[in-house]
Amino acid sequence: MFELKKVVSSLLMPLPAMLIIGIVGLMLIMFTRNQKTGCFVVLFSFIGIFLIAFQPVSSRLLMPLERQYTAFFPVDESIDYVMVLGSGHVVDDEMPPTSQLSRAGLMRLAEGIRVMRLYPGAKLILSGYAGGAEVSNARMMGQVALELGVAKSDIILLETAKDTWEEARQAAAFVSYKKLVLVTSASHMERALNEFHAAGLDPYPAPTNYLAFQNVTQAWEKYTPKAKYLEQTERYWHETLGRIWQSLRDWVSTPEKPLATENEG
Repeated sequence: MFELKKVVSSLLMPLPAMLIIGIVGLMLIMFTRNQKTGCFVVLFSFIGIFLIAFQPVSSRLLMPLERQYTAFFPVDESIDYVMVLGSGHVVDDEMPPTSQLSRAGLMRLAEGIRVMRLYPGAKLILSGYAGGAEVSNARMMGQVALELGVAKSDIILLETAKDTWEEARQAAAFVSYKKLVLVTSASHMERALNEFHAAGLDPYPAPTNYLAFQNVTQAWEKYTPKAKYLEQTERYWHETLGRIWQSLRDWVSTPEKPLATENEG
């Protein structure tokens, strides 16, 4: 089920979806008599690709999602754990450990270490499975954390969680009633908090890895389609699909309440 979910969601991302639509249009032109329809479909695909990589569109979509939670600032309570959710990585001995983490993973880890150092005695929880690699994402982040000066005794690895649902359940079993700060990408924070609340935890949010900004003033940056703006649209759509899946899963798994019956006493 996990692999099927990943495959389907990958095909529904904006760029693959637009390319599939364009291929359908080309097939209509080449193999049928509906050439005008095919041309329209191809044109729709090109316009769609332009728009999803266009800053005024991509940033407007993603920014409201990223700005729901403010950056983490010190709170009066003591913090016991800082949990950094997993992201992608590669295993390549010719690269430094910091380069083997994805950009999102490195930014999440850096924010987690920053928050952890505000609270002496707090432990750093790193999560994420291997995803087909020889080393789990949690262990790779742990290696980078050691390189950045975090003591090995302060690092806890959760190496089997494949998604946020599993990360939240494993954290709940480990953290229990203690105080937790949750670190993940700003676009992912709402969905992550939903999972952690459902697991019985109420962590402080510490969003990071912001992608969308308003103050893009140079015309060549704002009005030229770019891969970084395509990434913003993909992040927005990925989280939208994730929230839809989350709602459907919760709806299906919620048991129906039995109908009330009169007491025949």
